[in-house]
Amino acid sequence: MDPWVPVSGCGPQCVPPERDRVGAVRVAGRVSALVLAGLILLLVGLLTPALPRRVRTGYWRCAARACLRTVGLRVAVTDHRPRGARAVRGALVVANHISFLDVFAVAAVAPARFVAKREVLAMGALTPLLRCFGVLPHRRGLLRELRSDVRRVARILDRGRPVVVFPEGTTRCGIAAGAFRSAFFQSAIDAGVPVLPIALRYHRAGTTAVAPGYLGEDSVVDTLRRVLRSRGLVVAVTVHPLQLPAGDRRTLATRCGDLIRPERAPRAWAVPVRRSDLVVGIGPGRPPAAILDGDHVRVSRQRRLHRAGAPSTRGDERCLESTG
Repeated sequence: MDPWVPVSGCGPQCVPPERDRVGAVRVAGRVSALVLAGLILLLVGLLTPALPRRVRTGYWRCAARACLRTVGLRVAVTDHRPRGARAVRGALVVANHISFLDVFAVAAVAPARFVAKREVLAMGALTPLLRCFGVLPHRRGLLRELRSDVRRVARILDRGRPVVVFPEGTTRCGIAAGAFRSAFFQSAIDAGVPVLPIALRYHRAGTTAVAPGYLGEDSVVDTLRRVLRSRGLVVAVTVHPLQLPAGDRRTLATRCGDLIRPERAPRAWAVPVRRSDLVVGIGPGRPPAAILDGDHVRVSRQRRLHRAGAPSTRGDERCLESTG
């Protein structure tokens, strides 16, 4: 067993016996709708590169919701960001990982490129859809390739394009949770962009649902079969405030993990920052994180290391500028 590859203890034992299933007619209808929607979305999606970014983003957001709806999943979004901060582009988006359906759940709120294990692109019929959602293949366990993958993500972020990473490195049932691996958080620090934590939870009538989990030796068909047969599934998408790329990557990973899994958080990390605060220091004696507020606030990579003796490392200080 490779010690560098994350391992999940979740498997078929996490899935309870199926109850209150929908009928065969409903399942057939969902399958037909999924196939039809997939074909339409792919054909229209080929035209989106020629469209303005706002139109393209809106299309993929609606397309992701449509894909989830066809399999019987309703999307419920709770957004804790200040309204002005929702226009920030180029953020590193991080989320907990439960299922391959997470790609669509996150895209329903924040369409972006996705970092995923290479095996995801070998999922048969779903491969074209996943490619349209911009999946960036990553080979887990190969440290010699990790640095180049991190740099590739940093370059995409530096161009103002958002990228999604699942830092747990593998899927879990939704009840269990894993620690956040810190490697790709370095991309946000190197590019000088904020991190957007998103928490995902699948539930039915308020109770955590394990059926959508991509667990153990599950195939795509196994997971889809459970979802298609289930009644009343909801994926709750909770968007947390943007986090400045403060400190080292391990601190940043822990901070975002605590926001996504509040039951494991020892303290609150987010510190409000007024829009009038043009310069926010991030170093000894300064707040470790900040909520970006105001209209169209972005993080630039301008550094003002005016403090005597301040180390000249990337990410020590950043300037909040209003672009509105």
